[in-house]
Amino acid sequence: MSHYVSSLEAEYRRYKALGEAAIAQLADRDLTIVASNGGNSIATIVWHVAGNLESRFTDFRTSDGEKPWRNRDDEFLARVVKKSELLEKWERGWAALLGSMSQLTDADLTQTVTIRRQSLGIDEALHRSLAHTAYHIGQIVFLAKQIRSADWRCLSIPLGGSAAHNARGADESAAAHARVLKESI
Repeated sequence: MSHYVSSLEAEYRRYKALGEAAIAQLADRDLTIVASNGGNSIATIVWHVAGNLESRFTDFRTSDGEKPWRNRDDEFLARVVKKSELLEKWERGWAALLGSMSQLTDADLTQTVTIRRQSLGIDEALHRSLAHTAYHIGQIVFLAKQIRSADWRCLSIPLGGSAAHNARGADESAAAHARVLKESI
């Protein structure tokens, strides 16, 4: 693996850990709560993120990223799941992504892949996927924070804690943030 690919993988791992730290604060019953009419539950968002990652990164370099076996519309159906089932689905998506990334080097980034019959540079496909994944993990964190309310454990610098955090000179790398989040679970 090379520097740029390593950097992208570290950011993906940061967001994976962020989502997991938010989900860890929830009970099974919380996974299906919808905050607004037409909104999605955390279970729905996880189904979508995992489905997207699994489809895009299974046979990443050799087949279209929108697999014929993926039913995207089904990902958005309301579902009742246990946290263990949700995390199993989550891990399948992440395993496909991280497995594909482990085989990439910086030299591969100028090669192309296909997503929905559109040719993209591997660098473009990774940026697009990272942005999409981060967007949805932000939704998971927001919903989890609303559900937990006063019982929410902050996943970043707590309000009023910036000066102390800055004085410590903490490691701000994606890998360090992911490690701290994993330790908090």
